[in-house]
Amino acid sequence: MTFRQEYPRPQLKRKDWLNLNGEWDFEFDDLNIGLEEKWFKKNREFKQKINVPFAYQTKLSGIDDPTFHDWVWYSREFEVPESMNGKQIVLHFGAVDYRAMVYINEKLVGSHEGGHTSFSFDISNYLQDGKQSLVVRVEDPSTDETIPRGKQYWIEESAAIWYTRTTGIWQTVWLEAVNKTHINKVRFTPDIDKGDIHIDFEISGDYLNKDVEFDITFNGESVASETLKVHEVYTKRSINLYNQKIFRTGFHHVGWNWTPENPNLFDVVIRLKEEDRLIDEINSYFGMRKIHTENGMVYLNNKPYYQKLVLDQGYWPEGLLTAPTDLDLKKDIELSKEMGFNGCRKHQKVEDPRFLYWADQLGFLVWGECAASPSYSEDAVARLTKEWIEIIDRDYNHPCIVTWVPINESWGVPLICNNDQQKHHSLAMYHLIHSLDTTRLVISNDGWELTKTDICAIHNYNHGQKDEVEKYNAFRIDLSTTEELLYSRPNGKRIYTEGFSHEGEPILLTEFGGIGFKVGDESGWGYTSVTNEEDYLSDYERVMKAVYESSSLHGFCYTQLTDVEQEINGILTYDRKPKCDLNKIKDINNRWHAQVVK
Repeated sequence: MTFRQEYPRPQLKRKDWLNLNGEWDFEFDDLNIGLEEKWFKKNREFKQKINVPFAYQTKLSGIDDPTFHDWVWYSREFEVPESMNGKQIVLHFGAVDYRAMVYINEKLVGSHEGGHTSFSFDISNYLQDGKQSLVVRVEDPSTDETIPRGKQYWIEESAAIWYTRTTGIWQTVWLEAVNKTHINKVRFTPDIDKGDIHIDFEISGDYLNKDVEFDITFNGESVASETLKVHEVYTKRSINLYNQKIFRTGFHHVGWNWTPENPNLFDVVIRLKEEDRLIDEINSYFGMRKIHTENGMVYLNNKPYYQKLVLDQGYWPEGLLTAPTDLDLKKDIELSKEMGFNGCRKHQKVEDPRFLYWADQLGFLVWGECAASPSYSEDAVARLTKEWIEIIDRDYNHPCIVTWVPINESWGVPLICNNDQQKHHSLAMYHLIHSLDTTRLVISNDGWELTKTDICAIHNYNHGQKDEVEKYNAFRIDLSTTEELLYSRPNGKRIYTEGFSHEGEPILLTEFGGIGFKVGDESGWGYTSVTNEEDYLSDYERVMKAVYESSSLHGFCYTQLTDVEQEINGILTYDRKPKCDLNKIKDINNRWHAQVVK
């Protein structure tokens, strides 16, 4: 049986590739003897089978073992298709948690640390005639609190807000064939104020006397077609779309900027040629989108935009961090939009690029977060920094992403309020991300104890029940004025850490709600609880009304989209079944939002 056969890198798509998902040989190495005994040798027989790309802790892996196994090994054979002969063969991994060593035909070709970002190796020089041996050794320290682990618990049994771990390969493994000279990287940076799309690209190999062609289309109609002579490894080109066919072909009637309401995308074909010979061809796309803050509000494409986000953990009951199918990723976005949300905050997870693809296509804002480490150390700082560099490198081109969230609720910086070193780390992450990406907003510490930040992001679950007047009123009061919001202490924490204060940035309530509603035989907890659909909808409306009535809030992120393991505070169950009529959730979201717009 094979799983997840869709093209895994939608922003840089080539025709010549081979998916390596499916059944692999697998073995636990609990005594960590695999390296010494050379388990990467071809004659080594592994005791189990596993379905890649699902972690051994999942049902879909075929193993379904949630216990600690810090060292695991994978093995399989493959043949390079004839169509790839004579080309460089690149081996890609979508994500492997946490450290990976990769062997081809008993030779180590490379290693990677970081459980949530993509990596690849040119394996051309390691290949031989006939079948190839591929072995992957993975180390995932189950109890190490200094590695970025997100919601993965360092205790075997899940509890509270912590979930079952993901160890090993959890995104697609695949081969790609390229010529020695090929396009290595492409960056699209939109400038809607000038109508330009800036294209940065990098050529590997002999770039001299090569031509690069750009064909840009919108809804199948040509917008721009240009050829550029390459003189450097790194090349930049700007194309003004205003001066092309945008306004001469009726595009202005439907709009051309990307928004959740109108997710307009331009398709791009990039060809690398030497005279008339085609050397490389890439299919991609971009969206013309701008996000900035002004006058205490977030602006999308130069217009104030109220963000109605939902917290999305990105877990599935049978696949944990890995969606069972590509359509499951799409379905989560469709269900969210069906409820009246225009985006999500992807919580403590670097999501599969296929989710970002569907968010681009369907029109869905995404706040990109990452997996945090629970504790602070210099090693933790280095690991988080490395992952963020790789995150932005991989996901820069997705128009759906409008905000980066490097730190959440002081995870990884628990002493930030009084510790200058941890304050510097928060500031460093804020400035690092801006140094890599000037097109998006950055939140320094989502929830509380903020340093320098583009959005004042506040978490507050203190909304109580109808009969808990004091809590309910406190929640209402907390949301009523900017001053009271800024001086509130959710979870006993200051909104801004010592030495920092509000500088006029937009205030958004980025975690709240969490109404627990048990459905069927599930058990668990929520921040509040109800026992039937009528009370659920009533409580949801009560909370949302308080949010919308605040003149100081300019957006929100409701907790949460789905139940996850023991958390039953989702609008949907863990297996994506609605707990109530989703049209009524949409009605509440839109009805009160309409009053805000007025």
